[in-house]
Amino acid sequence: MSFNNFLKKLDTEMHKQYTLEKFKSGNTGRGDIQTPEHMFKEVSKPPTFKKIEKLSLPKAEQVEKSHKYLQSRSVRGNFYYAEKFKAFVNTLKPTFDDIRYDEDRIIIPLYRNGNLIGLQGRSIDPNPIKYITVMFDEDAPKIYGLDTIDKNLPVYVVEGPFDSTFLNNSVALCGSDGDVRCLEGSDIIFVYDNEPRNREIVRKIESCIQSGNRVVIWPSGVGEKDINDMVLAGHDVQSMIESNTYKGLEAKLKFNLWKKI
Repeated sequence: MSFNNFLKKLDTEMHKQYTLEKFKSGNTGRGDIQTPEHMFKEVSKPPTFKKIEKLSLPKAEQVEKSHKYLQSRSVRGNFYYAEKFKAFVNTLKPTFDDIRYDEDRIIIPLYRNGNLIGLQGRSIDPNPIKYITVMFDEDAPKIYGLDTIDKNLPVYVVEGPFDSTFLNNSVALCGSDGDVRCLEGSDIIFVYDNEPRNREIVRKIESCIQSGNRVVIWPSGVGEKDINDMVLAGHDVQSMIESNTYKGLEAKLKFNLWKKI
């Protein structure tokens, strides 16, 4: 029995590894036939990110429906309008197989270093899926506002793009997997929604405190759940946030009182 067959019977995994090493060295077991190099080159190459610098869409403030919606929320920003959201996204990146039930959405562009890395589609009409996020660069952070902040100043990290428009030097996480490591070295202040009964938000705030980060703990007199609602209610949100930012032991004490509300 040859060594090759002996090893195959003894240990199939080791035999596979042995066979692969033989091929890599150009020894196929049939003389000195050299194996073509292309057999061992990577079959697939990492996808190349197609740079997109701007969107070929009307500004949201120029379309009556989206303008009225943003106006009703007192929101101003660099937003667009897509009459057929899925169809438009597919022109940039094949994403949706079925576009029969397409709809209009406000488009929230995500830029980094001048390139469009992704976008969010925000529903205008009542919809259980308020936000749909599509990334064109899968390795980029899902964060809105990266190209508009000064990393040398305190950076506020909020939960929604619309909320971020009401704060100075602010970015927004576009999903629970938003990665803030791209802000490393900055003075980061986390601003979560005012929902003490929301277990996920409570967990995130607690994690921030344990990690030694600065975080906003909303005062007991505020009943609105997010920044946009607070603005509509007449609160000076910027001042309120600046006076209710905590860290360390003080943050723990304030947090324990807040989550009992």
